[in-house]
Amino acid sequence: MATITKVSPLAPASFPDLPAIDGVRFATVDAGVRYQGRTDVMLAVLDPGTSVAGVFTRSATRAAPVLDCQEKIGGSSDGPAAILVNSGNANAFTGHYGQTSVAEVTQAVSKATGVSAERVFTSSTGVIGEPLPHDRIVAQLETLKADLSRHAIEDAARAIMTTDTFPKGASAQVEIDGKPVSIAGIAKGSGMIAPDMATMLVYIFTDAQIEQSALQEMLGAQTDRTFNCITVDSDTSTSDSLLLCATGASGIDTTGNTAFAQALETVMLDLAQQVVRDGEGATKFVEIRVTGAASDTDAKTHGLAIANSPLVKTAIAGEDPNWGRIVMAIGKSGAAADRDLLSISFGDILVAEKGWVSPNYCEEGASAYMQGKDLVIAVDLGLGEGKSTVWTCDLTHGYIEINADYRS
Repeated sequence: MATITKVSPLAPASFPDLPAIDGVRFATVDAGVRYQGRTDVMLAVLDPGTSVAGVFTRSATRAAPVLDCQEKIGGSSDGPAAILVNSGNANAFTGHYGQTSVAEVTQAVSKATGVSAERVFTSSTGVIGEPLPHDRIVAQLETLKADLSRHAIEDAARAIMTTDTFPKGASAQVEIDGKPVSIAGIAKGSGMIAPDMATMLVYIFTDAQIEQSALQEMLGAQTDRTFNCITVDSDTSTSDSLLLCATGASGIDTTGNTAFAQALETVMLDLAQQVVRDGEGATKFVEIRVTGAASDTDAKTHGLAIANSPLVKTAIAGEDPNWGRIVMAIGKSGAAADRDLLSISFGDILVAEKGWVSPNYCEEGASAYMQGKDLVIAVDLGLGEGKSTVWTCDLTHGYIEINADYRS
């Protein structure tokens, strides 16, 4: 396994001070699943009545834990719930053994915590195609149970990391009827990021009271505006999972509440962008704004075509304002476009318009802009009202080094 020692230059200064969410406790342990000398298993136990919503990868080669969680989402919210996550091994492409591992871990968590097996949700992330040594996890469950704490969410964020260079957390608080409702979330993700219903692994907790079907509907809509608008390398994981848990401990019903929905979206977008900022080998964070498309769907198609282009991403890494590569990406996307209506900007610098380089374009100014760490590329198609924003990073030698050595 490649050892990641250098923190991404795009990382936040520190892990945020997340609020303790009433109704959920965390514990972590070093089980030796694959790594040595670091925590690699996280357990969260949630109070009775917690609603759990989830979105997952649509990969045709979904991992066994994903399939198990998908079956359980939408079930009864009675009784407590639990989430167990391991890093280092994805338990994917492991045939019937993978299902056995999920069953063994789920039953062991149920026995240790008293949570019904139907309310135990598991996730695994790491190497694909190797059997999960679930016995190492099972052996640590009593320790995990004994260490459960309301204040260990940062430890949980660190335990689920693989090639991540920093733990990811975000929070928000909103006042409803004069009372506070809190949201806190953690995520892991660095490579194999081109989500289709989620990102790598994300867990969000709130003390809001909201029924499961309403929570699920809200999560699905906001995922499309956040986690489904990021890409690091165009590759969708076998293990993408996002669980949103509402403990109800605040006693505040947030069903249909706009302020709560906006606060949740803020947390989700923060976490999604942190995943991009930790893209394997990334040195640039790039926001791609597409306007004037024939539809929002077309705008997103164009945005992702630009964001996923190796030629665009390597030009960004080289700080080269090569707008011709953006024209190329738009042309290949398959969505409606007219060469002679296009305009392209780097930040506030108009680069191209009406099918040609802008007469006021200054290469030196654009080159200077590309030296920044946070970049905005704006494209207007001139066709309609469709718009979309997606986020990506550059593609550097670091990405190759990390992934060439990932299993060694």
